[in-house]
Amino acid sequence: MGIRDRFSNYVYKRSKKTGLYDDIVSGSVRFGSIFSGNDDILKSSDVYELMQDISNQVAQAQVVVEVNGDEQESHPILKALNNPNSYMTGFEFKKLLINEYLLNGEVFPMLFEGKMHILDNVQVELNERLIPKYTSNGTVIPPWMLRHVKNIGTSHLKGVGIADLGRDTLEGVLAAEKSLTGKYKKGGLMAFLLKLDAHINPTNGAQKKIIKAIRKQLEGIDDPSQVKIMPLGKGYDLSILQSPVDDDKLLKYLAVYKKDLGKFLGINVETYQALLKVDIEKAMMYLHNKAVRPILKNLEDHLSLLFFGKDSNKRIKFKINILDFVPYSTKTNIAYNLVRTMIAVPDDAREMLGFERLNTEESSKLYISKDLIAGGDLGKATDESLKGGEKDENGDKDV
Repeated sequence: MGIRDRFSNYVYKRSKKTGLYDDIVSGSVRFGSIFSGNDDILKSSDVYELMQDISNQVAQAQVVVEVNGDEQESHPILKALNNPNSYMTGFEFKKLLINEYLLNGEVFPMLFEGKMHILDNVQVELNERLIPKYTSNGTVIPPWMLRHVKNIGTSHLKGVGIADLGRDTLEGVLAAEKSLTGKYKKGGLMAFLLKLDAHINPTNGAQKKIIKAIRKQLEGIDDPSQVKIMPLGKGYDLSILQSPVDDDKLLKYLAVYKKDLGKFLGINVETYQALLKVDIEKAMMYLHNKAVRPILKNLEDHLSLLFFGKDSNKRIKFKINILDFVPYSTKTNIAYNLVRTMIAVPDDAREMLGFERLNTEESSKLYISKDLIAGGDLGKATDESLKGGEKDENGDKDV
């Protein structure tokens, strides 16, 4: 506890003992400190929004098992990720996993009896054989049950997150936001200073009565348009106490440093916000390439080792459909162009747009638009000729 806090507490206790606090002062201004704990960090709307955008992309990803390059969407091990435990869904688990990773720079997913958990308060050290030893609340966790997913900085044993990297910036921003919010939550911190020529005496009944009367008048102003006149006698002076919170300076500070918080999460906020205004798809791709993709690669490596070990040919893969983040009109145009250029069949386009596949012969064929082939080749625009070309009299294929 600092000198200022000790002095503040001393004055507070003394005023309570003498009765001045209740009878005369009836309030106090105390300067608190802001510490960037996880709950406090999420109270910053900018940090919360960026974390939501990143963790939502990961949480909406489809998890598959890749075996020698072939994807398996119904592998038995996926049950542990899609239904991790009795108190979280698969979406919540992935979202919490990423939020912990972004905030603290490291997270500890654990596999125990077919259930997935995220372990807190884990201490990590390497033994003489360079094998990690995990301890939580005095309990040793076997290495094969746990993975230490780290956002690598300069240490091989500890990751770095926004709570450490951006601590100074965070605490400054949080303190500035709290000052502004607190000021206007209390009506702009309107305060008055009552000056008396005489010393304030708790036993002076007449003095206490006039102070209480003035205070009652001021506290009774509920209507902003209401005007109250308080005539004061000789030896009394009432003046407005200026707020210590300078709005303009704080807003300028926040305008600069709030954007810096995004850099600790891996993106440039100004670039991201500018893209959101003109093209949501480009903004989501920017976020994906700058922040999400490296996180997914790290997660895939760790979860593959957790589930299958280091000698397996199986691998956990996260599949994100970027089309989930684009407007429906854009998705419609993409589906149309995929079909007319023979990249996708009509059923593929229907599925992309949220409709059920028809599974008919016509909906499973490839089609090509006439404006995409030369006029003289319209008669040759068949499936066979487009796939492999037609053979000439010498047995060679036409190009």
